[in-house]
Amino acid sequence: MRDALAFLHTAQVHVPTFERLASEIAPALRVRHSVREDLLADARVVGLDDSGLVTRVHDAMREAASGGAAVVVCTCSTIGAIAERTAPSGAFKAMRIDRAMADRAVRAGPRVLIVAALESTLAPTEALILCAAENASVTVQPDALLVEEAWPYFEAGDGTRYIEALARSIRAASGRADVVVLAQASMAPVAALLADLGIDVLSSPALGVERAVALAATPT
Repeated sequence: MRDALAFLHTAQVHVPTFERLASEIAPALRVRHSVREDLLADARVVGLDDSGLVTRVHDAMREAASGGAAVVVCTCSTIGAIAERTAPSGAFKAMRIDRAMADRAVRAGPRVLIVAALESTLAPTEALILCAAENASVTVQPDALLVEEAWPYFEAGDGTRYIEALARSIRAASGRADVVVLAQASMAPVAALLADLGIDVLSSPALGVERAVALAATPT
């Protein structure tokens, strides 16, 4: 497989995760990473409807594709909807990492618990879940769980406490859910700690990379 896959991240910590996933799923695929922490930081301040932010996200997606990528994937759930709407400049396809997860979640049961540590992620993810449900012709009942106390751990680079804080809160709220959606890519390790819940706990990285690889292999 010769076509390149590019990722647009809003945190450097995501690069090793997605490099590993891509190499496991499609070892022959050339992969490129672009990190733009400013896009998430600004989205939290100006909001997702800000025209300047929209333009910058689209420009960042095109820049990520400039190395010849067939598919550019935004791994940030907050700006994912903006990134997905990028008009192609050339032959690349724009994608958000969490759409594959949402498509699976809406088929797992009507009560979808959306978990985030960052408030700006909740509304875009709920909109995505509702979009996926409409596309699948099913009815869902999205519910939100914001674990604000976890985010400072992530910002401090304390991944262990970040994941533990999320796991505790999700376990306490799991009775009101048929499926749990981990709205931020950084949350993926939580799923292993909650394997005993008896319901699906879905994260975006692996599902999203699998879809991106398949999309890269699809003729334009």
